[in-house]
Amino acid sequence: MDFGQHVLSAGKAVLDMMEREWQPLSAGELDFRLDQAMEEILESELVGKIETQPSPAVYIQLLQSKASPAPQVSPTAAAFSGLTEEGRTTEDQEETADSEAVQCISELLQRSKSRDRLAGRAHLSLSHTVLLSLSLLSEQVSYRSVSRRFQLEKGNIHRIFFSFCERISSLKEEQIRWPLGEEAAEALFPFSSLVEIKDQDEGHGLPHVLGVLGHTRIPIRLPIEKHDPERVGPAEKRMKEGQSDSWLNLELVCSHRGQFLHCRVSKSSDVDRGRTLSDRLKQNHELMPLGSFLVARAGYPLTAQILTPYTGEKGPKQELFNQTLEEHCRILDQAVSSLKARFKRLTYLDIGNYDRAGTVVLTACVLHNVFLQMGHEVEGESETANLLTAQNEDGEEDEEGVQRRNEVAELLLMNAHSGGA
Repeated sequence: MDFGQHVLSAGKAVLDMMEREWQPLSAGELDFRLDQAMEEILESELVGKIETQPSPAVYIQLLQSKASPAPQVSPTAAAFSGLTEEGRTTEDQEETADSEAVQCISELLQRSKSRDRLAGRAHLSLSHTVLLSLSLLSEQVSYRSVSRRFQLEKGNIHRIFFSFCERISSLKEEQIRWPLGEEAAEALFPFSSLVEIKDQDEGHGLPHVLGVLGHTRIPIRLPIEKHDPERVGPAEKRMKEGQSDSWLNLELVCSHRGQFLHCRVSKSSDVDRGRTLSDRLKQNHELMPLGSFLVARAGYPLTAQILTPYTGEKGPKQELFNQTLEEHCRILDQAVSSLKARFKRLTYLDIGNYDRAGTVVLTACVLHNVFLQMGHEVEGESETANLLTAQNEDGEEDEEGVQRRNEVAELLLMNAHSGGA
């Protein structure tokens, strides 16, 4: 009896397997395979046409015309071009900006240590992949919209974009570097022109700033299990209400040129406020040239390496110091504004995965430095409110930091009263 049941069960298993192997494709599977076939045909035609074009300018133009069925302004030109030249038309400027951007990023990817092929359809050109990814970063558009523009299946667009971001973000150590040695000396700038002019005659050591420390918030889509039905709303509202992990913290240190020297991406619940960086600077003295420091707004730790403003009751010395420090903090304001103006997808990341969202943010930071090196600058509206950490809260203070701040403040006040300007 038991033997007969085993034979019956085995027979049914074989029948089920045969049915699965021979049954016709479902409607969804059929549509997907048709999409794949169409993609391969379109991409083969695209590559064939590109290979016959010797000119890089024509090459980029062909990519754009194939990617955009209807005439439209190129998406990346406005985001990556901050330069204007007399005698050139807007179209010429856009084509040049697009060509330089695509060529520069393509070369970076080719030189990168990772030799893994970018995800996506076979034969998809590297330049086409870069142009597609820059379009997604520079615009607040859906994958469906980009899918129609580039005539690729939506799921493939998704894979291409995140593969691109993983490769670019892996260049962080190369493109976002803490300056050392001669590079650090060149990055220094005076805390105040008053102190610099007075002390050059007397030969005293001058306080110099290496960079500006601060942070901004990048709103993201919460994972499904994190949603609170009663609190779901616009990203700005959720950030203001402080909903748990509804944004990413982006901690930055920028140079006087707005170039990022340090960046750290974390969940909103991970409130570090510069402690990790502060400990690193204390333990590695070679990271800070002699007589230099970082400046930051209130809420960050006050140390010999990081100076923050005075809080509470303030006299003339404290007011002058705070005013001078705030002028430097506006450098970071502008750098973050430029970052978000160039990469509009950071206005709201519709990504429910923290790791992937962080990779996209890091990609934008790496490309920010790349385009600054190219001379492509973009100005955006200041967002000082988002850069404040805790303006009404005092950060941690150590004795060395308190003493260093008082010394700099005294020197600043003394030179102001002596007419050093």
